[in-house]
Amino acid sequence: MDFPAHPDSPPLLTPEEKQFLAQSSTSASQYRALLREKEAAYHDLFHALYPIEKLVKGLARLYDDVMQAAWIARGLGDETSVALVAVGGYGRAELHPKSDIDLLILTHDEQPVPEEKLEAFITFLWDLKLDVGHSVRSIRQCTEMAANDVTVITNLIESRTLYGPAELLANLNLHIDVSQMWDGHSFYRAKIDEQRQRHDKYQNTAYNLEPNLKECPGGLRDMQVIDWVAKRHLHTHRLSALIDKQFLSEDEYLQLKGAVSHLWRIRWALHMTVGRKEDRLLFDHQRTLARMFVFDDDDLKRNVERFMQGYYQSVAAIQQLNDLLLQHFEESFLFIDDNPVIEHVNERFRICNGQIEACAADLFQTTPSAMLEVYKLLGERSDIRGIRANTMRMLRDNLDLIDDNYRNDPVNTSLFLDIIASPYRMTRVLRSMKHIGLLGRYLPEFGAIIGQMQHDLFHIYTVDAHTLQLVENLRRLWQPEARNNFPISSQTIRHLANVELLYIAGLYHDIAKGRGGDHSELGCVDAQLFCERHGLSKHDTDLIVWLVRNHLHMSVTAQRKDISDPEVIWEFASFVGNQERLDYLFLLTVADINATNPTMWNSWRASLMRQLYLETKRALRRGLDSPIDADMQSDEHKQRALELLIERNVDMAEAEEIWERIEEEYFIRSSGDEIAWNTEAILKHRPSTKPLVAITTLGGRNFSGASKIFIYTPLASHLFAVTAALLEQLGLTILDAKINTTTDNYSLDTFVVMDSNDNNTNLYLDNKRIQLIRETLMEQLDSPSLYESMVRRFTPRILKIFNAPSTVQFVSQPEEVWSALEVTAPDRPGLLALIGQFFMQSGIMLHKAKIATLGERVEDTFYITEENGELISDPVRMDFICQSLKDSIDRFSQATD
Repeated sequence: MDFPAHPDSPPLLTPEEKQFLAQSSTSASQYRALLREKEAAYHDLFHALYPIEKLVKGLARLYDDVMQAAWIARGLGDETSVALVAVGGYGRAELHPKSDIDLLILTHDEQPVPEEKLEAFITFLWDLKLDVGHSVRSIRQCTEMAANDVTVITNLIESRTLYGPAELLANLNLHIDVSQMWDGHSFYRAKIDEQRQRHDKYQNTAYNLEPNLKECPGGLRDMQVIDWVAKRHLHTHRLSALIDKQFLSEDEYLQLKGAVSHLWRIRWALHMTVGRKEDRLLFDHQRTLARMFVFDDDDLKRNVERFMQGYYQSVAAIQQLNDLLLQHFEESFLFIDDNPVIEHVNERFRICNGQIEACAADLFQTTPSAMLEVYKLLGERSDIRGIRANTMRMLRDNLDLIDDNYRNDPVNTSLFLDIIASPYRMTRVLRSMKHIGLLGRYLPEFGAIIGQMQHDLFHIYTVDAHTLQLVENLRRLWQPEARNNFPISSQTIRHLANVELLYIAGLYHDIAKGRGGDHSELGCVDAQLFCERHGLSKHDTDLIVWLVRNHLHMSVTAQRKDISDPEVIWEFASFVGNQERLDYLFLLTVADINATNPTMWNSWRASLMRQLYLETKRALRRGLDSPIDADMQSDEHKQRALELLIERNVDMAEAEEIWERIEEEYFIRSSGDEIAWNTEAILKHRPSTKPLVAITTLGGRNFSGASKIFIYTPLASHLFAVTAALLEQLGLTILDAKINTTTDNYSLDTFVVMDSNDNNTNLYLDNKRIQLIRETLMEQLDSPSLYESMVRRFTPRILKIFNAPSTVQFVSQPEEVWSALEVTAPDRPGLLALIGQFFMQSGIMLHKAKIATLGERVEDTFYITEENGELISDPVRMDFICQSLKDSIDRFSQATD
């Protein structure tokens, strides 16, 4: 693409334009017209790839001219008691199209202030529609505030006079000098605490779905922290001066400068696109910017992922250098120790005041394997707090020594396996290796997924961040609190023969994401090569490769199949084959779900995983040649229910009389506890013919809570549609549904629900809410005519962005008791009510539903028959149902956008 030649500098005001604006008769509309013209020229230069640094600095200079002209036009040009001062980002002479223009009107302590003129000046700036932040303070007031507030002192050390007597700001700078307030140690600590609190706000990750490119870890604010500390301690106003002072190498400076420039270009484009100040990379903006940054092939999802991968790589570079420089600052001038405590670990490394460092400056050139050894030592000793800055820099400078010969060296492969077996902080070690660039060099396949995002709402981290989070989740299962939060997982991991194999499988389970094709199959190749290169046995290699290939199978089975069906359990047990594979796959799946999106792990999913694991374990113990049949399972469930009811002094004759009228499928697919709960509720409800609604909560309080709603009411074709709509109206999300009938035309329906607003905050339905749900359901189900239309709730912005066509298909089952209909569709409020209404109008009886919401889409399975109970097997009928339901869902999804 050819661009016109760039001008030497971006457009500023000409002398004639300055003179025109400085006249008191020039109106705000004339100012705005001139600014629109200049800003349009800046945007043209941006599209022509003009250097962003010159644009940001040039725009600040343009507004300097505008501020000065407005100051003069309001009669303030000759005032000697007041100065116009730029502070904050504007004080650094950096400005993006819609950034705040922060001004300090600095006044003399003793002289009177021209209040009317200042008021007229500020009012005029507002008339220009500028985002101006201003304060009017004397030197004394600024000094007092700066002494007590690190934010104020930070703004002031980035100040410059735009107009007025320069001695006012010079005098203020004397009062706020480091010799007067905020000594080096306290300023550094305050900025570090400020940064830590900011990072906490963003969950300490740069890899958010919709990141704030200014405030997130690795964002522009992190770069500014470096700048602020350097200005305060080294008295330099140029980042490049850190090279001369040996805090930055030239390569590091260029890397930091390049990363900041990239974020500046994104921020400029974002402001230009949105038309206002905006630092959040929202999904819809990501799509626009991906096209603007010339990712313009036909695959929109891939374009966004490529654009965001570049963003994540830039923030990772800033975060890495932020950590390195702040640690270097700390070691160099804050905690200088004339008598450091030094322990020699071996001839290559020593520990200085709790941090490990290389004994020789050329260690990694002479002994490249020491690059892995330092991390091995960090993981095997709990008393080492970290790696010293000089050694971290040496690691960065020698990463190019890691090539295929290095990766195949038995010394290095042994060291890496030692790291995987680290007794302490193994995931912290891996994150540090990733952070410095070592992990991606040693495992190039891992390097390929760094910053690889998935443009959906289900995966809230990049692939590399998700992978290391999964490994950390596995490590946490060893912690005491895991015995309460994950009791079965905590017990299971302690019985593994070789837990390191699980960690390796975790590292490789998503290694092929972003390549196209089936990442599980592609990842097997990488896992196989890793195992062979590291000398693992055939058994261990086969287990890891099997886990990588099948890491999604248990989750899919639990969430999308009817695991109350003995045939489903037998099929899954046959697939797993033995207890060892079951244990490893179970642990990998639990850690994976929790690392994908923490809100996905709730009491319902926990109960599904627990049920599938325990039932499969029983099947394996019983032997695959002796599967449990439906009658045996029904009898077991009834026996358990009888035991519970006897304990509660329930009349058994009355209980068995109720059971005689309920279809056998109910007893096969309901646990003994659930049967007892339902039976007791029905007996207490008698002789009323009104709808019965009973509610109980599931699981413990260590994760998001789900609740069960049991409804016993006269059978009606509208029941599921109305109930789904009512639950939606009540702010509840349906996770699972079972519909059973009795011979006397009653329906026994069980819905597993969660609060729609529950974002993993341990929010359970309180008694007041339960009472509201019960009363609403009882009233509406008793008079369904009162409920004439489906609920249509507001569709959240973030869901509107994702709208793909639905898919509807029948799928086979081990035992054809019901026909299974799978629906994949965009998540929309009211969708289940729509599907229920379709079933009602089409003469379809719903027996069970498995509801899985995966970010922006739902993957639901409905177990259905014809209204008379017959299987739906005619191909013409099946095609009609699929196409008609798909058309209805697609129209509904588009209508709610």
